[in-house]
Amino acid sequence: MHDANFAADPQAVYDQLRAQGPAGPVELAPGVDATLVVGYEAALRVLQNPTSFPRDARRWAALNEGRVPMDSPVLPMMAYRPNALFTDGAVHLRLRKAVTDSLAKLNITRIRRDVEPIADYLIDQFSERGRADLLAEYAKLLPLLLFNKLFGCPADIGDTLTTAMSAMFDGKDPVRTKAQIDSCLMQLIAIKRREPADDVISWLIQHPAGLTDEELKDQLVMLMGAGIEPERNLIGNALLELLAGGEGGRGAGMMVEEAVDHVLWHRTPIANYAAHYPAQDTDFGNGVIAPAGSPVLISFAGANSDPALAEARHSAGRGAHLAWGAGSHACPAKDPAQVIAVTAIEKVLNALPDLVLGVHEEELQWRPGPFHRALVSLPVAFSPTPATRMAAALQSRGVPQQQSAHGTPQPQHTAQPASEGGRRKGFWSSFLDIFRV
Repeated sequence: MHDANFAADPQAVYDQLRAQGPAGPVELAPGVDATLVVGYEAALRVLQNPTSFPRDARRWAALNEGRVPMDSPVLPMMAYRPNALFTDGAVHLRLRKAVTDSLAKLNITRIRRDVEPIADYLIDQFSERGRADLLAEYAKLLPLLLFNKLFGCPADIGDTLTTAMSAMFDGKDPVRTKAQIDSCLMQLIAIKRREPADDVISWLIQHPAGLTDEELKDQLVMLMGAGIEPERNLIGNALLELLAGGEGGRGAGMMVEEAVDHVLWHRTPIANYAAHYPAQDTDFGNGVIAPAGSPVLISFAGANSDPALAEARHSAGRGAHLAWGAGSHACPAKDPAQVIAVTAIEKVLNALPDLVLGVHEEELQWRPGPFHRALVSLPVAFSPTPATRMAAALQSRGVPQQQSAHGTPQPQHTAQPASEGGRRKGFWSSFLDIFRV
């Protein structure tokens, strides 16, 4: 599941496994074996039975015995952290309640209000060129900057966190990247303990669960990991649905919400994940035995394509697919995630109404990896338009025009020099310079 062939056609692997039964053996990375569940009913059985299928990765026998390479690319996604994703029982309930109660404070109006200026800012960076890579220049950056906003990040910490999170998802220098992320989050936690504000970190600190700094840090890592990569893929894959096929194609006349639903069913952003470690040897009914303490992963994409769901899939029944998981570990932020994606997509389609794919759909490539369904890039073309969206947004907020006269910088994907103190300025500090009132 880690080579280019799987990235090009994962459905062929799911179909091959399903022909033998509801689950089968796979290799996630060199030297990392697992059982992949592709049957819908079997997936629900695992997801809804945390006693028989716990999530605590400290049960991973092969890792404990040194049979998994310590530099394996899957470890950042699978190794234990004391957060709500990798815990069970009372510990999980305590951590999850702190997270769900804090996320519940994010109403739809606030999310849209936070997404829209970030979208304007990013679109202005490429709208005058007439071409862009909507994955690298939009779908990837928007969730990164949004988390900075939701966390109430100062400029310097936000720049470092944006760069480090991007590097983590690209698999660059994992040891150094983890250290940077942990350092940024601990600084943020210290700031919010001293000066609480109207943001997610402050809400987590104030929650009756009484999370320690280390617990706070690990919940924040989980929120970013579960929110940035899936959101990027949801936005990118839904834009592809809307742009592919041309006139008369499947994207013609499709509403944005329909495209998002179609992606959740057919191009599931996180296609295979949710590692469980059976409490005892488990037979999935086809002779495939998942040994106790071995990884059992759920193929959300494979389960969604189960023939048993043909009718629900045809009617795009929102409640049937497993893109958000199920059971006690189901995604607690599915509603905000969909609002973010829909708002981001609507903003770019309205700003660039003649947007088309810059290459034939068949030329697009999918990023290798066992967990995601993610494009390598999404090149597009459109009629150039003036980069005036940020100025218009400021004017609508009553900011004097002279404050925004210099407010259309052209930051590159790597940080650019700042005018003060030699500090290099990134996307977040540039954004704050423009939109700070």
